[in-house]
Amino acid sequence: MAAHLDQKNLRIRKAQQGDAARLAELSDQLGYPATKKEMAKRLSLVLRGKKGACFVAVQHESGRVIGWIHVSTTPLLEVAPRAEIHGLVVDENVRSQGAGRLLLEAAERWARKSGAKSMSVRSNVIRERAHGFYEKNAYEHYKTQKAFRKHLR
Repeated sequence: MAAHLDQKNLRIRKAQQGDAARLAELSDQLGYPATKKEMAKRLSLVLRGKKGACFVAVQHESGRVIGWIHVSTTPLLEVAPRAEIHGLVVDENVRSQGAGRLLLEAAERWARKSGAKSMSVRSNVIRERAHGFYEKNAYEHYKTQKAFRKHLR
């Protein structure tokens, strides 16, 4: 059963290294399992970088992190400076209650300050609920593509 989320009891802040364990738990809910150690290493790289940011949604009273968003900018030749959302997850017990929107707004503010002219996000074709969320927040579906990956050893 979903818990009620009081948005007045919610704040958005930059992620901190101490958030790694909770970020790993939430990443698992998104379908990307990671150990606390793996997440701590990844988060450390993101926090040290100058071209990206990670924000968390935190409940004031409990101090519990209930969501995170990772965004970065990359200089591109083909388009004006753009920011991309690499991950966004809100605890499954409090989804669709506004935390995702607040995280998205924080990422967009950061992107503007970083000189980005637009935002992009890739969302798996099976995540219809996420597609609706982005469309509700003024993102338009502008193309469909295949993704390719190669593991480097």
